[in-house]
Amino acid sequence: MRVLLIDGLNLIRRVYAGVPVADDPGSRHETIVKSCVLSLQRALRLQPATHVVCAMDSRSPSWRLKAYPDYKKNRSPMPDELRDCLPTILDAFHDIGVRASEVEGLEADDVIATIARRVVQAGGAVTVVSTDKSFCQLLELGVQVYDHFADVEHDHNWVSERFGVDPGQLVDLFALAGDSSLGIPGVRSVGIHTAVKLLHDYGDLEGVLSAAAKIPGRLGNKINEGRDDARMARRLVALHSDAELGINLKDFRIEA
Repeated sequence: MRVLLIDGLNLIRRVYAGVPVADDPGSRHETIVKSCVLSLQRALRLQPATHVVCAMDSRSPSWRLKAYPDYKKNRSPMPDELRDCLPTILDAFHDIGVRASEVEGLEADDVIATIARRVVQAGGAVTVVSTDKSFCQLLELGVQVYDHFADVEHDHNWVSERFGVDPGQLVDLFALAGDSSLGIPGVRSVGIHTAVKLLHDYGDLEGVLSAAAKIPGRLGNKINEGRDDARMARRLVALHSDAELGINLKDFRIEA
């Protein structure tokens, strides 16, 4: 079994951003839908699979937003035009054999992480199609992460070169340094480079927090003061791979 997990809104919004402005709204609507379908079909050609899931964010607030109201506060809302097109896009995906999955209260990230873990545990192979760096956490499970727009696999080497840590340390990296794209501050005054050095020295987040009293100067004080923020950031950044989804993967088999 080879499963392809599509980060639905990641693909759709990136395609939408590249569709040129048109005078005729109806024509533009058709172009948006067609462009999304063509992009998905390209992903299917490049990453053949037996099962394909297009994971979508829940339309109700996620557990992350409930836990941290500033979560993704700087993200631009979905344009009304795209929101109007979305049902038609998902219907068009269905027409080519790709079903969407939306789970109440969950982001697509957690849906994908949960399916990926279960498939790998069952001996299957998984590829996640997304530009989102968060999915690189799943490399530790043996999952492939593919940026289909850049035609680049986000593997262990990519993570090491891009962030300076192993995939298993990414969650702790962003717990310390924060993630501005998600509106998560982490520990105040600790940037990526400092967080990388701390993880190299102390291994993981809890190792860093335990060593705070021994770290001299302002840095040690900042880490000690920010330990609760770091733990909250870690909770928000980590993908949940044990969610209750209520779906059967057999329903997502794609015709050869």
